[in-house]
Amino acid sequence: MLARLLRPKHVASAHCDLPCGVYDPAQARIEAESVKAIMEKYAANEDPIFRARALSIKEERAELVKHHLWVLWTDYFKPPHLEQYPQLHQLFWEATKLAGAAGGKGTVEVAKAEDLLGKIDEISKIFWETKAA
Repeated sequence: MLARLLRPKHVASAHCDLPCGVYDPAQARIEAESVKAIMEKYAANEDPIFRARALSIKEERAELVKHHLWVLWTDYFKPPHLEQYPQLHQLFWEATKLAGAAGGKGTVEVAKAEDLLGKIDEISKIFWETKAA
């Protein structure tokens, strides 16, 4: 009798950990835009103190890009998404590399930040297609 009382009356399932609306690639994009803007300001300023501070902030923002991308990859996207979009794994790998030591954290090349933004745009397009489904 106790087991019957404790058994859930309704079983629910979801494709994400929380109700939809908590995931959004815009978070990664905002931080990546910051990385790019900092790189541009770094290039336009010769003051060593300013440049040191800019590098520190840029690296923090690049780490946030990686965080937001990994949250999407590990919490939102599921195996059926990968079946539908087999390029997802490679896309996330390239984007996080561009945010990390090979890009946002390891360089001040604005072109790398632009590449990162392009990858985030590709991820965003897929994300919104899956949300619409």
